[in-house]
Amino acid sequence: MQSNAMRRSGAITNDPDQIRAQIDAVLAELPDPANPENMPSEADLEEIARRLSEAHDMLVQALESAEKG
Repeated sequence: MQSNAMRRSGAITNDPDQIRAQIDAVLAELPDPANPENMPSEADLEEIARRLSEAHDMLVQALESAEKG
């Protein structure tokens, strides 16, 4: 399964720096859990879950790609 961020970038990569940048972009808008004023609403939790799932998919795909060489 290819993530939205990977589809937007147009390429699958094995470059760790590019993978980190893609994951950072996916997670950049998540609220800071250390800030109690940023407690997400229930609706926001669904978006957070979607972003975490997308980051997970990116990591899985990167690992699968690395295994293939």
